[in-house]
Amino acid sequence: MAHPADRLMQAVERCATPACVGIDPVFDRLPGAVTGKTNTALEAVASFTRDVLEAVASNVPIVKFQSACYERYGSGGTVVLEEAVGCARELGLHVILDVKRGDIGISASHYAAAAARTGSDWVTANPYLGLDPVQHSLNAGLGAFALVRTSNPAGDAIQGQRLEDGRSVAESIADLVAEAGKDSIGESGYSSLGAVVGATQGAEHVALRARMPEQVFLVPGFGAQGAGLDDVLGCFNTDGRGAIVTSSRSIIYAWDDGNDPGWEQCVADAAAAFADELGRAVGLRT
Repeated sequence: MAHPADRLMQAVERCATPACVGIDPVFDRLPGAVTGKTNTALEAVASFTRDVLEAVASNVPIVKFQSACYERYGSGGTVVLEEAVGCARELGLHVILDVKRGDIGISASHYAAAAARTGSDWVTANPYLGLDPVQHSLNAGLGAFALVRTSNPAGDAIQGQRLEDGRSVAESIADLVAEAGKDSIGESGYSSLGAVVGATQGAEHVALRARMPEQVFLVPGFGAQGAGLDDVLGCFNTDGRGAIVTSSRSIIYAWDDGNDPGWEQCVADAAAAFADELGRAVGLRT
């Protein structure tokens, strides 16, 4: 199988946009046109997920599944998640599994094997137990996005603290990720070890990009969390590559009337607009 970063960059080039749709289904927010036709919350989540994937597949190259939204339903939710990943792959979508796990030794190898079993291309990983555990994901053939500077405000309390050498904790993690990723650089020039850098941390993007020139940035926080185009452009290299921007709620809940059986078109339109706006902003579309 081709290098994870190479496949990711090929997907971006194919669609001429670095747009990623986050699949984060919450039952209470699902359209009545879906919940009214199902018997259980899990059935509704499964149906909604399939409909969203079909709605966005022709407009964006990548989707990111929030594993917790499925795991909450137990073993049945895990089955639905694996089926959804398979559906996404059949639709030609590149898949990120958002699990944010990080552990040591044998536990890390089990997590990596579980993620690979879903058929996903990438996982998100927590590096605060060290980067050795992340290597298990790379060994399993996955790409891994290590959490460096997240979009949630509470992350500032840890990631923004200053060390004795003047670097922030986030900058120190960025340096570790950049060094560890040098052994897994593909033909695209990017490593299979990437970095999560929140869209809401715009003041830090340029500095973090300088520290991690060979990392693909996964950039959450666009749209419903308040970040816009001007907030994310610093994550990209000068050629408009090197980052993917994810938007979730503003896409998958884009309808005005959840009881309208045509709600899927609202999702498709929102995904198309997001993809086009982002593609033009980074110079991949004219």
